[in-house]
Amino acid sequence: MVSIVADRVSVSLGGRQVVREVSAALTPGRLVGVLGPNGAGKSTLVRALLGLVPHHGNVTIDGIARTAMSRAAIAQAVAYLPQGQVLHWPLTVARLVALGRLPHLAPFSRLADSDHAAIDHAMARAGVASLADRLATELSGGERARVLLARALAVEAPALIADEPLASLDPAHQIEGMELLRAEADAGRLVVAVLHDLTLAARFCDRVLVMAEGALVADGAPRDVLTAELLARVYGITAYFGEGATPMLVPLDRLR
Repeated sequence: MVSIVADRVSVSLGGRQVVREVSAALTPGRLVGVLGPNGAGKSTLVRALLGLVPHHGNVTIDGIARTAMSRAAIAQAVAYLPQGQVLHWPLTVARLVALGRLPHLAPFSRLADSDHAAIDHAMARAGVASLADRLATELSGGERARVLLARALAVEAPALIADEPLASLDPAHQIEGMELLRAEADAGRLVVAVLHDLTLAARFCDRVLVMAEGALVADGAPRDVLTAELLARVYGITAYFGEGATPMLVPLDRLR
């Protein structure tokens, strides 16, 4: 399984520093939520981990400097689900999910039986097997989000980074999505998810990284990190905290 270590990672975009010297060691078998208000630098940070934006600082994947790895090697080690993808080509769902196998294929090669098995398994796990013959461009926003998650799962990488994987999903499918990410982590994979839902993060994540104004301001178990003081300071809100086997955190009001 794969670990990812960031050492003082900083990113500047358009002359503005949007990620400020973030360091974190992300280990297998954990579901890590990356939290913070809009504009905190969450998406930019995960893109920097994958080398998708220029940055300062160092990133290693399983002890190897990411800069020493080929793009294919990175793609095989870490599946990536970006946010807000727009589909332009009228591919069927099955063919779209099959794109997740590209990191494992030589140029002009055909899908093998093992690739078809990975595709079928990914669609079943994401609950989109019944959509296999539908055109992806004709799906609802929620259906499309689950299909794109299936494409990431089809990579069968030992690590998964998902940027806002719950966007466009109704509450039932949000819970189902978090259960799926939780199961991936329980199977030994490293799963990193950029999230906005504090309740689901508190319930499902082993660990949360909280960012504000580009800096990492808290890192730890949700019960320890998501305190009334932190929510007031970072989000400017009050919240209800419930006790019990399942953590309960419900945002209530904005601070004025």
